[in-house]
Amino acid sequence: MVISASLRCTTASSKLIAPFNEAHPRNPSCRVEACYLCVIRSTPVRTSSFLRLIVVLVGLGGRALSGAQNLEEWNDALVDHMTGTWKLEGQIMGHAAHHEVQAEWVLNHQFLRIHEKTDLSAPASERRYEAIWFLGYDSVSHRYVLHLLDLFGARFSETLGYGTREGNAIRFVFEYPDGPFHTAYRWAPQSDSWQWLMEQKDKNAKWVSFADLSLKRSRR
Repeated sequence: MVISASLRCTTASSKLIAPFNEAHPRNPSCRVEACYLCVIRSTPVRTSSFLRLIVVLVGLGGRALSGAQNLEEWNDALVDHMTGTWKLEGQIMGHAAHHEVQAEWVLNHQFLRIHEKTDLSAPASERRYEAIWFLGYDSVSHRYVLHLLDLFGARFSETLGYGTREGNAIRFVFEYPDGPFHTAYRWAPQSDSWQWLMEQKDKNAKWVSFADLSLKRSRR
């Protein structure tokens, strides 16, 4: 048998596999000895070997998928206190905010999805806002991960927030291109309420308040 591993199919883009020196009955215009496309069409032996390889790969992939499906749920006692429906009030950049917040576990209990939007009862003069936050935990790096998606578009969703727990609070840092941004979620167990604090650096590189918000459970 003549071995040639430097040629490629002259009729289709394909990778090389074990070479052979036989005619290509279903592709007579191809003059390559080691053509992937032609080999699987021309020799039953090689086709069966190829199919056996596919079966093995599919089996391995199935095992990997089965392992992925058996991932343990992420449980966090502090974060779990944020589930439910909340009434958010406070100040954002010096302006009053009246929002509704709904938080629930999603994606195999790997993330807490926090849906925030302007409440229907908010004054007509209040600027409308809506956002979805995905809060998870990286068990390898041992840190919380927060991903913000809001109505300002994809540009501001490229940066992830990474956080650590301090008592009943989780503090996140977002390293935005125009400077760092801090977000803190603080739970008050006595009142079963949350406080969200956000701050950023001003033009003089001093930390200033961006938002100070309180969340109380909705009674409606």
